[in-house]
Amino acid sequence: MQPLCFVLMPFGKKTIASGATIDFDAVYQELIAPAIAAAGMEALRADEEVTGGVIHKPMFERLILCDFAVADLTGANANVFYELGLRHGVRPATTVLLCAGPMPFDVALLRALPYQLGADGRPTAVQTAVEGLRKLLDAARRTQGEANLDSPVFQLVDGYTPPDIARLKTDVFRDRAHYAVAARNRLAAARRVGSTALAEVASTLGDIGDLESGVVIDLFLSYRALSDWQAMIDLAVQMPAPLARSVMVREQLGFALNRLKRRDEAEQLLRELIRERGPSSETNGLLGRVYKDRWEEARTANDLLGAAGWIGKAIEAYLQGFEADWRDAYPGINAVTLMELKNPPDPRRLELLPVVSYAVKRRLARGTPDYWDHATLLELAVLQKDESAATEAAANALAAVRENWEPETTARNLALIRQARSSRGDAVAWASVLEEALAKRAGG
Repeated sequence: MQPLCFVLMPFGKKTIASGATIDFDAVYQELIAPAIAAAGMEALRADEEVTGGVIHKPMFERLILCDFAVADLTGANANVFYELGLRHGVRPATTVLLCAGPMPFDVALLRALPYQLGADGRPTAVQTAVEGLRKLLDAARRTQGEANLDSPVFQLVDGYTPPDIARLKTDVFRDRAHYAVAARNRLAAARRVGSTALAEVASTLGDIGDLESGVVIDLFLSYRALSDWQAMIDLAVQMPAPLARSVMVREQLGFALNRLKRRDEAEQLLRELIRERGPSSETNGLLGRVYKDRWEEARTANDLLGAAGWIGKAIEAYLQGFEADWRDAYPGINAVTLMELKNPPDPRRLELLPVVSYAVKRRLARGTPDYWDHATLLELAVLQKDESAATEAAANALAAVRENWEPETTARNLALIRQARSSRGDAVAWASVLEEALAKRAGG
């Protein structure tokens, strides 16, 4: 999947303050679009969007979500400057400027690619300009961090940090998103009723491309809450490209694909994210689940060699995710659990157990626990054979369930631990009671 590059520029023919008339469509078609394509990106121009109004919220959402942007400042167009200011306010890097003629005074100190125009308002020396823009986009793609800051806001204001555009935490998305209250309430009510009610609400929302991103993501996660994995996949296909390319959507799409046992597609999608963005607790956790499911399938088929390979890959994926962010205990507990399930058990689990325990306890101390925090404590307690702690954690987890697949996943993990220990003559009878309670809650 190619990165998206949003293009900020006027369209059509415009007469600027100098009296010259510029054919901006020709600039886009002959210079900007070819350079973006040569850089291995997909161009998205604001005026190409099929939504109502010249300035509208979906356009700004996509401007922010796009991985890269190119802004043509020729003629100091007011709309372009407004959009560039928005982009610079939330994106420290990955915005490239170009301009025919002198740069407008307010941004004269910023780096921009100069290009030439002929008497007909079309670009000249096109190949040179295309190559120059391609090189700037390549540089932006290679160094997207502090080493290549292009926003004056982040260059000049000490301590200013960008919002977390790369990935909104899915479990708290609905609490943080600000969007149409009526749609939000209708989706919440439909989730409580079930899939048919949700489908009815979805059919009344209108064109997905015209909706606010918050509504689209809420619908996406509503399908997840009801375990309608195919609906999640179908919705992702309909999303505007910038939103569909966001990390959160791609992660959850991988989750849905894996749930439908489309493991190859899920693995490819998640590995592509890791190549682009580096390891993360969320992406690696989802990739680890793909490998874990493959391990279970191989084990069920009595493919002992295949099972040994898949459990090793699952452990390393989870471990890499935990090392990417020690504060997120989810991949850590999965790594520890699978280390326990190996035959013989992986000795690294003994070093990792207290680290995972500390991570989840620190999160609980901050006062923001969710289902997975309690579920992690439950698995830790079962691994440590602490019946009292396990019983308390199970009660807290059951009280915090939001979606039925959550206790289903934990019950499955406890079952795997029980089976592995039983095969070694190390049964823990009381743990099966907690496993059954979680499985019963998942069933309805």
